[in-house]
Amino acid sequence: MNKIVLEITGTQRIDRQKDKIEMATVGTIEEDADAYIVKYTEEQEPPMAATDVCVKIYKNEKTVEMTRSGSFGSFLIIEKSKRNLCRYGTEYGDILMGISGRNIEIEHGDGKGCFSFSYDIDINGALASKNELKMEFKNNQE
Repeated sequence: MNKIVLEITGTQRIDRQKDKIEMATVGTIEEDADAYIVKYTEEQEPPMAATDVCVKIYKNEKTVEMTRSGSFGSFLIIEKSKRNLCRYGTEYGDILMGISGRNIEIEHGDGKGCFSFSYDIDINGALASKNELKMEFKNNQE
């Protein structure tokens, strides 16, 4: 398990509106035979507790699994060219939504890399948003 510095950029498009979130944090990355596993913590505004995030990116560039645990947990499966029903926790209860994967890309080597994936979210079959997530990382020298 290597410690990394992680820069995350998330873009969400709803109708004609675009929202972009950028975050920098530290975390870890490990590699097994099938996937890269990135773990980090998202700090939240008080009084919310921090959220632990685990992202498993499969080397075949077909699947990403994202687990969030904390006050409200969620488990999302992003599969290229497939739709999955996933649970997303909110303060008002869980939402069941469809996640349709569009693209997954991996660039990895020499202590740095980038994972990119794009997906659509639908609620009750109606498109809610188009999303892109980019996770750039490099080994933490500390």
